Amino acid sequence: MENKTDVSLEASEEQLLYAKFLEVGMYVGLAILFITYFLYIFGIMEPYIPLSEVSHYWSQNVGDYLHEANINAGWSWVGMVGYGDFINFIGIAILAGVTIFCYIAIIPLLIRTGDMVYAVIAALEALVLILAASGLITGGH
Repeated sequence: MENKTDVSLEASEEQLLYAKFLEVGMYVGLAILFITYFLYIFGIMEPYIPLSEVSHYWSQNVGDYLHEANINAGWSWVGMVGYGDFINFIGIAILAGVTIFCYIAIIPLLIRTGDMVYAVIAALEALVLILAASGLITGGH
C-alpha cells in the first residue's frame, strides 16, 4: 500500500518572513554585543563594579551579589546602561526578544492569507512572551 502525501519542502512566505526578522535581529543583537563589549574592555565606559572588585563577587550567589552591589533585580539594568558592565544587556535583550518581533511581523501576513487560527496563535505567543519578559506576573524578571 502506497502512502502519498502532498508535502511541499519549500518554506512558506510566513516562514521566510519570520526567518528574515530572526536573521536581522540576530545580527543587530550580535553587533551590539561586540560594540558594547569593546566599550567595556577598553575602558571607554566606566563600569558599575570596578575591575579591581569583580573577583570579590565571583563566589557569591545572585541574591547576595545584587544586595551587596546595591543592584535591583528585573529591568533596573535599563537605568544602568551608562555603565560599561551593564550596557551589554542591550544586545542580550535584543537577542532574547527578537522572537517577539518575528511573531508580530508575521501576523499581518497570516491575516492577509486567511490563516486566522495561526494569526491568533502568533499574537498569543507574542503576548505571552511580552508578559513573561515584563516581569508583571512574578514581580521581576
